[in-house]
Amino acid sequence: MTDAATIDDTLAELIEDFDVLEDWEQRIAYVIDLGKDLEPLPDADRIEPNKVPGCAAQVWLASGREGDRLVFRADSDSAISKGNVALLLKLYSRRPADQILAFDAKAALDRLGLPQALTRQRANGLNAMVGRIRQEAMGEVRQ
Repeated sequence: MTDAATIDDTLAELIEDFDVLEDWEQRIAYVIDLGKDLEPLPDADRIEPNKVPGCAAQVWLASGREGDRLVFRADSDSAISKGNVALLLKLYSRRPADQILAFDAKAALDRLGLPQALTRQRANGLNAMVGRIRQEAMGEVRQ
């Protein structure tokens, strides 16, 4: 992804990737592979305030800023959760808060078929991750 790519461009790329996958098992394998590409999260970011409640596994989500853009870093102790958060970072990291808040994550994830490929608990965790990202963006808008 280039810095010039919009969130919709990134979603379109993900949709293309997902569309060539034949079934939910291949989609989950793809998501797990995304997680393998995440940069290691520093121990300093593996703190209680960065934990995402509502996830089946431990998920840490840290945020920062680069100019007017939010930058997210994340990790999980579960391969699937790590992949899910990596996918969300592809969509949301390095975006202005207003773009994050304007993006319909539910529709995007439904289009990818991801929630249907996950257990209910993991789908709830994915929604919790999106909620946490949106919460960080709302905090930026209020400042």
